[in-house]
Amino acid sequence: MRRQDPGRICDGLWYLGHSESGIYLLEGSNESMIISGGMSYIVPAVMSQLQEFGLREDRILHILILHSHFDHVGIVPFFRQRNPKIRVYASGRAWQILAEPRSISTINKFSHRIAERMGMPDPGHELDWPQGLLGENVYEGTTINLGNIDVQIMETPGHSSCSISAYVPKIRALFPSDGGGIPYKNIIVAAPNSNFIQYEESLRKMEPLRVSYLCADHFGYISGDEALCYLSDSIKSAEEERAKFTAIYNRFKDIKIAAKEAAALFLAENPDYFLSPDIFEGICLQMIKQIARSTGC
Repeated sequence: MRRQDPGRICDGLWYLGHSESGIYLLEGSNESMIISGGMSYIVPAVMSQLQEFGLREDRILHILILHSHFDHVGIVPFFRQRNPKIRVYASGRAWQILAEPRSISTINKFSHRIAERMGMPDPGHELDWPQGLLGENVYEGTTINLGNIDVQIMETPGHSSCSISAYVPKIRALFPSDGGGIPYKNIIVAAPNSNFIQYEESLRKMEPLRVSYLCADHFGYISGDEALCYLSDSIKSAEEERAKFTAIYNRFKDIKIAAKEAAALFLAENPDYFLSPDIFEGICLQMIKQIARSTGC
């Protein structure tokens, strides 16, 4: 079952934000953690939902970034400004990217552009990612304890070079970010933006986990029978995506033209997808380049 409405998922786990950009609040006995960072324009909704659901902001002492793309780090500066003692975690590679001026410029530019596309108030420059925001490295095998509950970290590259996933055994909740595939409408949108092979390997690495709640960053979370088979289905989706992109590239033998075609085909069927056409075309370009390299062209 797929759900996009903010609220309680299970004991101690909440979904907050909007359907196209969500975050998760995990409550421990001692303190709480925000998992993933969403887009900056969801901050007003998140603050309202904390109040509506009776969730204490002062217990939020941890934020876990699952990868460094603009649509997964947006709320971090806001909460860090409100409480400088909040511990922010990400992979070592993510922190390298988040320290680069070019990356920061892209994060902030795209954040404002998507807010406009979604018809949301501009988040304002006070929510921009700042130069010098530092945090802690996490890596394969790291465990973050929240008192009565552990958050286990897995390295799952492929969607990006800096992607990690989190697993909470106590409630069998998996947070793979876009590395698990995006549950859009009734399909799974494969997202091997960085590396097709690593993306599929990461999915297979996560597949044996016992999952009752598959907590995606876009378009909500999955529970019940679908959560049990979601990763297997995501592997099939990735294989189909690679075959489709290969066919498009082989038809044109031109990376830029093939990327435009791939983006146009998807957006013609899904015109309300949250990413703007130019951003989505850029993602397709990254994937077509992988295809071209793999074919030796």
